[in-house]
Amino acid sequence: MRAFVAVFPPPEVRREALAWAKRLPSDDRVRWTRPENVHLTLKFLGDVQSEALEGIRAALGEVCAVHAPFDAVLAQLGAFPSARRAKILWIGVGVGSDWLRSLAADVDDALASLGFEREKRPYVPHLTLGRVRGRPLNLDLPSGVEGTGFRVRRVELTESTLAPEGATYRTVGDFALEGKPENGC
Repeated sequence: MRAFVAVFPPPEVRREALAWAKRLPSDDRVRWTRPENVHLTLKFLGDVQSEALEGIRAALGEVCAVHAPFDAVLAQLGAFPSARRAKILWIGVGVGSDWLRSLAADVDDALASLGFEREKRPYVPHLTLGRVRGRPLNLDLPSGVEGTGFRVRRVELTESTLAPEGATYRTVGDFALEGKPENGC
């Protein structure tokens, strides 16, 4: 199965993030992410054998046991690789980004011990909102958005099934953040 580790914001936050992105001047080449699929990826795992799931769940449980719940606030619209050559449209996180980076680093460390390759690029907390088909867009992105906040309380191990109409996600592990706030992230 194809899998990743993620934080899924509440549905109203996902809908609002998409509404912000859809205000950008674009055309019908943008394939918007379905609201139920909008998430913050902490780590993409790729193809995972079913016999590896128990170890992955145990590792994620240990990581989440030491991380406290925290607040995150959406902060700015962005594009990969750049606004002038936009192929992927996203919204980033301002407040809470340090906590998300720490959580992603710990997930990366825990899963590296199970044979998953470590991330080579720095972690950029963001929600992917759309993908551009064909030639890139040249966008004039606003400097910020009226940030919507949400409480990060859980991490999900998610199966991704690809289909022509888009990916379908199914949670195969759900882990509450249980650490004490005074212990840091």
